[in-house]
Amino acid sequence: MKSALLAALLYTGLGLGANAADLDQLNALREGDMKKLAFHEAPKPVSDQAFTDAEGREHHLSDWQGKLVLLNFWATWCAPCREEMPHLDALQKEMGGEDFEVVTLATGRNALPAIQRFFDEVDVTALPILTDPKQAVAREMAVLGLPITVILNPEGQEIARLQGGADWNSDSAKAILTALMAPATD
Repeated sequence: MKSALLAALLYTGLGLGANAADLDQLNALREGDMKKLAFHEAPKPVSDQAFTDAEGREHHLSDWQGKLVLLNFWATWCAPCREEMPHLDALQKEMGGEDFEVVTLATGRNALPAIQRFFDEVDVTALPILTDPKQAVAREMAVLGLPITVILNPEGQEIARLQGGADWNSDSAKAILTALMAPATD
């Protein structure tokens, strides 16, 4: 069984951390939709532009420093986003916490009532409603097309990117994220 193999790989000494992850070992964990996940050879800076929550409070990506972050850029009109969002919600429910967070950022024109209706229709209950209405964050992070999902290391830098929809609740995705959260060993 592939998930048993992935678990065995993880717990037999991969020792991968967000800063020192061995790209060959991470790439070996990519199956299915995760084959589209591209790891960067070196971390990249991210936008420091402000975006808002449903109550109008301002946030920055730096608010999540200290955690591994799966940042998803999406829109209410995006068909692949509709398919992907329940997977992101399930991932947050299972793995979200002190070391990991799924952050979803509606970019462009997405009215709050439309976002709430979208979340209700696809039964999303664990993800934040965050908006980037002028696409400032998306522009600075070269988001071309939707959905785009990036992984940020605990230092707040982009370390990987996936363009298009994906099953983020798959065994492969969880194995990759678990490997990235594992403490580095010497």
